[in-house]
Amino acid sequence: MSETKFETFTFETPVPVLDQRDFWGYLQSVWNGRWYEPPMSFDSLAKALTSNPHHQSAINYKANLLAGHFKPHKLLSRPDFKRLALDFLVFGNAYVERRTSMLKTTTALKPTLARWTRVAKDDQIMMLIDGEEHFFDPGSVFQMVEPDISQELYGLPGYLGAMQSALLNEAATLFRRKYYINGSHAGFILYLTDQGANQEDIDGLRKALKEAKGPGNFRNLFMYAPGGKKDGLQLIPISEVTAKDEFYYMKNVTRDDVLSAHRVPPQLLGIIPGNAGGFGSVEQAAQVFFRNEIVPLEASFTAINDWLDEEVVAFNPYEPIAAA
Repeated sequence: MSETKFETFTFETPVPVLDQRDFWGYLQSVWNGRWYEPPMSFDSLAKALTSNPHHQSAINYKANLLAGHFKPHKLLSRPDFKRLALDFLVFGNAYVERRTSMLKTTTALKPTLARWTRVAKDDQIMMLIDGEEHFFDPGSVFQMVEPDISQELYGLPGYLGAMQSALLNEAATLFRRKYYINGSHAGFILYLTDQGANQEDIDGLRKALKEAKGPGNFRNLFMYAPGGKKDGLQLIPISEVTAKDEFYYMKNVTRDDVLSAHRVPPQLLGIIPGNAGGFGSVEQAAQVFFRNEIVPLEASFTAINDWLDEEVVAFNPYEPIAAA
């Protein structure tokens, strides 16, 4: 009689999409010999923008409001201002370059990409273009910063306290995607104790289970074991219902954290309320949000006027929608 061996196997291990060690590598602004490093990876902040729909939507909503109420100027167009606003909201830094003619008169204001703009010594501003360092003329670039309490060279966005929740929200979504794409998704333990099964039977069963993943998943599986005993083959589920409940709870809690960090009312982002009472009046929420959040942001951008000694940045007043 051949010796019966106990055998286990599992499916592929899910690979994490985001490495939080790169994102949370907070340091003070260190001099690397050519420029001062930002206290947090701007590449990670840029990638995190698309990690969570509520995070991206809230930032785009603010940028659209700012751009919509901005009064275009001959020196600064509306698209260029929107780029400036988006950089400021995502990175906590925004840079505007003053371009001049041969007579030293200002001809245009252009945003430089904050993701690759760096501060060097003696207040010099430079930009990394294809790995090459491009230094701007002294005094030709204005830097807007969202102040950071730990250093003074770069700003940091105010939503960082909610990024763990945003990444957890993404992780929950990615888990559910794998859950459905995988098909078998390790949602059960196949427990085989029937001594009538030989190694060839086990290999055939393993092959059939692996081929049930991907396109055409959730296919039925038939197994014939002549002479087998009752309960010789068991299918043991792994808390499928509990995982489903936790998914919805996790999504809602992390969504609320992100919206709290951005201070955006949920009804302004098209979120469907889960209760019969809803979120309240959309018009009132829009008015309060604009007054308490957008107006202070507009005031921050008027610092460009002080730098130029000319009113270039101005905004149209908010006009609330009259009730029907």
